[in-house]
Amino acid sequence: MRTINHFGVPTTTVQKDEIYVDGLKLHLTDFSKSENKIEFLRFEEGSCMPEIIQKVAHIAYEVPNLEEALAGKEVIVEPMIGGPGLTIAFIVEEGIPIELMCFDKN
Repeated sequence: MRTINHFGVPTTTVQKDEIYVDGLKLHLTDFSKSENKIEFLRFEEGSCMPEIIQKVAHIAYEVPNLEEALAGKEVIVEPMIGGPGLTIAFIVEEGIPIELMCFDKN
């Protein structure tokens, strides 16, 4: 079962309190500080993230088992560490990127 976690919105506008992710050449905001659970993403030239993630808004869902959630899906970003105790991956469904988030249960 999926539970909505946040909405990711690509932008070219510098946002207040952005966090920089060097390996992804990405500036992002903390969706947990947004009343509407919005994460703004501002990509630098040469980011390794797929163009669809850089240009199209995404929905992020929490899933209990990432491997099961990815089975049979169009995976565009393989599982990677998204933060302490968090693994994320991206798929495409209905023409938009979907972020799948799995938190460690420990």
